[in-house]
Amino acid sequence: MIIAALALILAGALSLVLQVLPLVASILAGVVLVLSGVITLAGLYMLQPNTARILTLFGQYRGTDRAEGLRWANPLFAGRSVSLRARNFNAPTLKVNDKRGNPVEIGAAVVWRVRDTAQAVFEVDDFELYVKVQAETALRHLASQYAYDHTNDPTDSLATQAAAAETTLRGSIDEVAHALRTELQARFAAAGVEALDAKLTHLAYAPEIAQVMLRRQQAEAIVGARTQIVLGAVSMVEAALRGLSERGIVVLDDERKAAMVSNLLVVLCADKDTQPIINTGTLYN
Repeated sequence: MIIAALALILAGALSLVLQVLPLVASILAGVVLVLSGVITLAGLYMLQPNTARILTLFGQYRGTDRAEGLRWANPLFAGRSVSLRARNFNAPTLKVNDKRGNPVEIGAAVVWRVRDTAQAVFEVDDFELYVKVQAETALRHLASQYAYDHTNDPTDSLATQAAAAETTLRGSIDEVAHALRTELQARFAAAGVEALDAKLTHLAYAPEIAQVMLRRQQAEAIVGARTQIVLGAVSMVEAALRGLSERGIVVLDDERKAAMVSNLLVVLCADKDTQPIINTGTLYN
């Protein structure tokens, strides 16, 4: 098309200069040929890699050109370039309520790109704004579907197992990211956009309850640690009494066993070093 356009311009110039036809006809032919060449050159455009050009003719969609390099289309076509490259969107930190109603702060990074150029341009008014709004909406909906963290009851083994199996925002990062990407994909489909990846970038309790939740977590950790210590101490005392009985080292009645159990539990469960007291009398004095 470049050669054809240059040939038209050259022929028009020669027609004006040589005037092989009558003067008026030569001028008219030259002008027409030069204008045709210029209009033909106007149909040239350049496409970078991962860039598409939407072509419309008098408001009617005629197709999308995705081939890179120097391209040519009907000069009457109106064109709009759309990038097909992957793009990042950092959703601003949002304050939402989790599944249990606790206010949390959450943010995410979304990687997306245009899949269908016609949908992206003609189905929505502004597909970039559409992506931002839908990403924030999906993030709010996701936060309301999961709890921030487990609420374990160390004294209830069934509750502990159920809490461990529960999907939470803090403890199930991969599952939450997959759920977020799936929801984004469903929301972006109307705009011809696909979600390539989505990850949480910020997750924390809201400032008004952060200190309270921290104290609760510390209390749960202390109770859990104490529970493990007591269970371990009981097992050790049981093993000690069984060993003494089986080996016949000493015969203990119920009162002596109770005293021994009390002493061992104090030693094993105390959070500070115990001070031994030597009894120079008998166990009963």
